Amino acid sequence: MIYTNVTRMKSFFILGFPGLSQPYYGPVSALFFFIYLAIAIGNIFILAFVMCEKSLQKPTYLVFCHLALNDLTFGTVTLPKIISKYWFDESLISFYGCFTQMFFVHYLGSAQSFILLVMALDRFIAICIPLRYPVLITNNIISVLCGFAWFIPVSLMVTIVLHTLTLPFCKDNVIAQCYCDHISITRQACGEDVIIVQVTTLVMAMFSLLLPLAFILFSYISIIVVILKMSNATGRKKTLSTCTPQIFITCLFYLPRCFVYVANTIGFAFSLDIRILLILLYSLFPAAVNPIIYCFKTQDIKQTLITKLKKTRVGIEIKLAY
Repeated sequence: MIYTNVTRMKSFFILGFPGLSQPYYGPVSALFFFIYLAIAIGNIFILAFVMCEKSLQKPTYLVFCHLALNDLTFGTVTLPKIISKYWFDESLISFYGCFTQMFFVHYLGSAQSFILLVMALDRFIAICIPLRYPVLITNNIISVLCGFAWFIPVSLMVTIVLHTLTLPFCKDNVIAQCYCDHISITRQACGEDVIIVQVTTLVMAMFSLLLPLAFILFSYISIIVVILKMSNATGRKKTLSTCTPQIFITCLFYLPRCFVYVANTIGFAFSLDIRILLILLYSLFPAAVNPIIYCFKTQDIKQTLITKLKKTRVGIEIKLAY
């Protein structure tokens, strides 16, 4: 069927949480504001701290910087609109603004999965073939690999956006979500091509998420096997501690997504509010928590922070004594 009377929508209406009553708009917007502050302060701190400390300018921490930049960008792309909706009652987003937000939401998620792949590769070589690590993993090589992680999803996401733009939009203009994503936008479209666009997008999404995940699983399973084969208990504990932050970060990114996908596949239905909350949790919670993991689960960063704090404390005490 050809839709000849379809006019291009000028804007979309961000629904947010449909079950949320007006008196809770203020507290919810304040909560999102503090989440954004946590994401911004935490990830900017990691970027600045690693850039300023030459002792931390190593491959592992350069990967952390790329993750921090990704998390910071994702929070900046999504949260201001959610905050303005509940704080200032600004629910409208322009048609192309919505598509731009959709592009960055899915692009950043895909880029992060490839950056996590680079992080897993770093730990795999460091633990499974340690003698080759100084040759195979350098700052320049990590920078190139992370550059590819940022570059690979671009063409995929541009294809998805352009393909979706060809659809006629004949339904209401309500985005049943706190930000524009592909599922919410295509639900407003009509015509036989909607299924084709959705299937094509699903295939690309699986490529961006499952291909890196397959290598990540292989890497960490290999690492665990190597650690279990170690005869020295102290060596096992020390080696495991070097990849614990990476495992935590990877689990925070993949496990909630896998749970939602599996639940949908087996027919376990969530209410719209719960579904939106779950998506926000697995999208925003890692971005806020990752800097804490970097600081308290990474020995070098932790020790550098403690040393800096001790020096600052001694300096203050000396000034007070005079």
